[in-house]
Amino acid sequence: MNKIYLDNNATTIVDPRVKEAMEPFFCQQYGNPNSLHSFGTETHPAMRLAMDRLYAGIGAGDEDDIIINSCACEGNNHVLKGVYFDLIRNGPKSEIVTTQVEHPCVLNCCAFLESLGAKVKYMPVNADGIVDGDTLRQYIHPDRTALVSIMWANNETGLVFPVQELAKICRENGVLFHTDAVQAIGKIAVDVGRVPVDFLTFSAHKFHGPKGIGGLFIRKGLKLTPLLHGGEQMGGKRAGTVNVPYLIGMGLAMEMAVGNLAYEDSSVRRLRDRLEDTILAIPDTMVVGKRELRTPNTILASFRGIEGEAMIWDLNANGVAASTGSACASESLEPNPTFVAMGISDDLAHTSIRFSLSRFSTAEEIDQAAEVIRQSAQRLRAISSTYKNDK
Repeated sequence: MNKIYLDNNATTIVDPRVKEAMEPFFCQQYGNPNSLHSFGTETHPAMRLAMDRLYAGIGAGDEDDIIINSCACEGNNHVLKGVYFDLIRNGPKSEIVTTQVEHPCVLNCCAFLESLGAKVKYMPVNADGIVDGDTLRQYIHPDRTALVSIMWANNETGLVFPVQELAKICRENGVLFHTDAVQAIGKIAVDVGRVPVDFLTFSAHKFHGPKGIGGLFIRKGLKLTPLLHGGEQMGGKRAGTVNVPYLIGMGLAMEMAVGNLAYEDSSVRRLRDRLEDTILAIPDTMVVGKRELRTPNTILASFRGIEGEAMIWDLNANGVAASTGSACASESLEPNPTFVAMGISDDLAHTSIRFSLSRFSTAEEIDQAAEVIRQSAQRLRAISSTYKNDK
């Protein structure tokens, strides 16, 4: 049996066409783009095309900024720490508002800023696993809140937050709004021309581009203290020589991801639902979040009586790659924080498995994976004292 990859929320395969587009910029057009000689300047047309593709992909305007960086983790840190230095450290505001289910890079950065004196408020999610507008209104204050940071789509559940409504509430209250759109781009439409976010972050490797490059959107007219100081790259907003081959790849990957949104919403969603139906047919299983509220590719399932880590090992031994949740927290033995935030019982908090598909997933793979999952659940429950005691 061939190995089946169902961990696309952690990272994706680089599309072969993206890899092909990147190759000339390693050993042929390899000049530093900041150099004045031909080796440097000959990279500029391809870089401009890549940037145009990024702007078009998220609906950014000509006067907006997209800062090229290493990943969304860097971008999220840039926004949170930049706002701290700009608005909180010496006033006029004092607090940041976020959610209990953000990616670890946001939560850990917020914890660091708390150690420096910032106040951080962590909003709970509702029964559907998202934050609604009424909750946000209770947590922000025009005079105190400097920034609200809420992900566009959750990396574990795939649940999509009402970002347009949340960003509008912040705009009405004079509060900056940031969204981590890592799990949204390439799965659902992301349009900053329509949704009034101030900052947005993304990583290429989540939509079939290369690892190690991402972007930070900054709305026109806004300034943000740099995270990295050095040369004048990116207009002085992010120092460091631009990773030209990866920028080329990210631009093409963005264009292709946006071009495949209809396929994601139809074909990938059908495969996701097909797999989900099989999982739910297994006794004592549940899936977190309503289908219609999730990105088309994601399932966070719980198998009562089975430790998530044990099932991951068993699935991997039988050719299926999945995860217990966020790749950045995969070694943690703590209960799944999303389960805890949603009030799901403690006996299920260690039993979650995330399956995430991509446009490269096939019906044959899904059917094979479904059978492996069914057999794994049966095999592990046969030796689980927890499951036996529940019965």
